[in-house]
Amino acid sequence: MNHLESQLVYPFGDTVPLPGTIHALAPGLCWLRMPLPFALDHINLWLLQDQQAGVAGWSAIDCGVANDATRAAWGQVFGQLQGQGLLRVLATHCHPDHVGLSEWLCSKFDAPFWATTGEYGFARMMSAALPGVDGVAAIPHFERHGLVDPALREKMGERRNYYPSLVPAVPLSYTRLRDGDVIPVGAHRWRVITGWGHSPEHASFYSEELGMLISGDMVLPRISTNVSVFAVEPEGNPLQLYLDSLAKFKDLPADTLVLPSHGKPFRGLHTRIAQLRDHHSARLAEVLQACQQPRSAVDIVPIMFRRPLDTHQLSFALGEALAHLHKLWADGLLQRTRDDDGIFRFHTIS
Repeated sequence: MNHLESQLVYPFGDTVPLPGTIHALAPGLCWLRMPLPFALDHINLWLLQDQQAGVAGWSAIDCGVANDATRAAWGQVFGQLQGQGLLRVLATHCHPDHVGLSEWLCSKFDAPFWATTGEYGFARMMSAALPGVDGVAAIPHFERHGLVDPALREKMGERRNYYPSLVPAVPLSYTRLRDGDVIPVGAHRWRVITGWGHSPEHASFYSEELGMLISGDMVLPRISTNVSVFAVEPEGNPLQLYLDSLAKFKDLPADTLVLPSHGKPFRGLHTRIAQLRDHHSARLAEVLQACQQPRSAVDIVPIMFRRPLDTHQLSFALGEALAHLHKLWADGLLQRTRDDDGIFRFHTIS
């Protein structure tokens, strides 16, 4: 366990549920873990015992990606629900590991889909591969920020169908989640806390009665949440939005049990938020130092990420490097120029 992790408390130790199994965390609340087909190899999902119109069943929070392994794991889970089905499917946000099987699950159980408007709209757009949010849009976006290597451009082009391959469909209607909504689920009530920066309108869920926060990707115990500038919002400042969003958790009790989408449930919410702030402060200082000479986002990637990156990771790394550059630019610490080669470069103000 690294130094930062040692500052957190993991009440269940190294226990993690195997795919297709259910691990009860509290009465009426279960933890599932599904496989993912990339370096971040798992996602945590949550089942909450529920009742709607006199019918007993479960509400699921997040879905996993649309592939055979995840469908098979869900099939095993269905066999452990004592004949009860899903009454609704809620999504924290629009990324493939969270909504990939949303249409499949909702159709199977004739269950409504719940999400914030921002997440639902982006999921629909990306699943349909609309121009501007499809994989093709990323290539000119990153070319403007230094992606000139033909081999890397070709690899990026191979990701043009990435999102639809993992999210082939999204339910055609939804129930809107809004910041501050309090949702009764079975015997408990969950308050929606929205956040930005990682995704358009991410929803976390907090139960005061249980002392639990289903944090989605907003607060993770081992890794920092990806914060990227995407082609559809090329002038965005998502890192500032993300840091602002972390402040929305400051009033939660110190002993809140955090149920993250990746990693293990932990206590130490405020410690972890401080660690995340320190992490980004250190990265911003690194980037600012590097920009004493003009740098593109591609130039910044090896400074922020000192390990080999596959194409999937490179896309996120480029977006995150740009997010740090944009925050420094928005704060007035960097200038941005566009050279004769059409590439944006950032440098300190002399």
